[in-house]
Amino acid sequence: MLLFQSLQRDCFITALFDNFQIGTRLGIGVDSSLWVGKFAGIQDGVALLTDTQLFSNAGKPVDGIRPLVRIRINQITFVSE
Repeated sequence: MLLFQSLQRDCFITALFDNFQIGTRLGIGVDSSLWVGKFAGIQDGVALLTDTQLFSNAGKPVDGIRPLVRIRINQITFVSE
């Protein structure tokens, strides 16, 4: 049952990206941080963002801009445009 719930959650999160065109600027929440970058697609259970920067929950940059970031679907807590 737990595996089914996990797969169901991953499918729901993947569906959140259906309305976004490639290149749309997104914020993706994971744990206690937020990745902000351009949506580059979904591949093999990860969301791809380009020109991406990591921010803390306080809104301060944690690191510099990265050319590509892969975020596992099961780590995503929210998606915003």
